[in-house]
Amino acid sequence: MFQLLLAPVHKVRYLLLGASQHLCGLPVAQFFKIDQKKCLPVFLFELAQCGVQLLVLGYPRNMDGTLGPRAEKYAAFAERLKERTGLPLTLWDERRTTVDAHRILGAQGVRAKNRKDKIDSVAATLILEGFLDWKRLQAQRQKEEQA
Repeated sequence: MFQLLLAPVHKVRYLLLGASQHLCGLPVAQFFKIDQKKCLPVFLFELAQCGVQLLVLGYPRNMDGTLGPRAEKYAAFAERLKERTGLPLTLWDERRTTVDAHRILGAQGVRAKNRKDKIDSVAATLILEGFLDWKRLQAQRQKEEQA
């Protein structure tokens, strides 16, 4: 099964990362957003080309867990995407992923001024890895319950 993460990044671009069950953070493509009406056909084309069976969209909750205006916009976009693709879609909590991405890049010796280009990719990868880890844990629990 091929899964795809769509991570809208600060209204500037959409970052697509894909992964199979055994790989994570395999980049598929990155698109710069002009507007959603123009981007959606490109997304749909990429989804068809890759044979995607599941979508994961980063969901920007506030640190206290509440939903703000950005989360509402992401949820609306997710609903449109789900309607257009017919694919199952999961909204995945993306709190702290940018902070963790800064920490990871800092630990690798990447200077703060050089992180700007990489931070969104690392954060999106963390979202996807979190989702895939959760799916693996679910499958493991189901096997244990059946045994």
